[in-house]
Amino acid sequence: MSKIRCAWCEGNDLYQQYHDEEWGVPVYDDNVFFEFLLLESFQAGLSWITILKKRENFRKAFDDFNYHKIAKYTDEKIEKLQQDKGIIRNKLKINAAVNNAKRFMEIQKEFGSFSKYIWKFVGGKPIKNKVENYKNHQTTSPESDNLSKDLKKRGFKFVGSIMVYSLMQATGLVNDHEERCFKTQH
Repeated sequence: MSKIRCAWCEGNDLYQQYHDEEWGVPVYDDNVFFEFLLLESFQAGLSWITILKKRENFRKAFDDFNYHKIAKYTDEKIEKLQQDKGIIRNKLKINAAVNNAKRFMEIQKEFGSFSKYIWKFVGGKPIKNKVENYKNHQTTSPESDNLSKDLKKRGFKFVGSIMVYSLMQATGLVNDHEERCFKTQH
């Protein structure tokens, strides 16, 4: 018998693997947080499956999501990224990745880690929502609104509340697995 999953991932092996192994699993590692921050910012206006299909290309193009290196990217490196057909070649999003790497390290310096910073927006533990059908579920929350506002105030780019809510779902700050899904904790 096959597993019952959230409907959004059914019928696609890559989506199912992502759903089963990553989506909604609480993250505490700053490297993983930065990877998702970068990927989610590139996803704006696109489908998540597009980003997942290009994830390894992003990993290669952006130095394994090493924010220390990304923060030091030169205009020449940014130009090279704009020519990379394996990623989303949007100049604003590429520049945002470089900017956000710098802002990310500022948060680490202030709070000790990005993880400590971001988890405070949900009181230190995942928010478990009761989701009957993902199609009818919220795309923002008061927590994502607050986090988005704070990130913008700190100079981050491409961090609207919808993107931030997606980041929170991906990194387990919010558990939005459908009630029927095997990943739902009752």
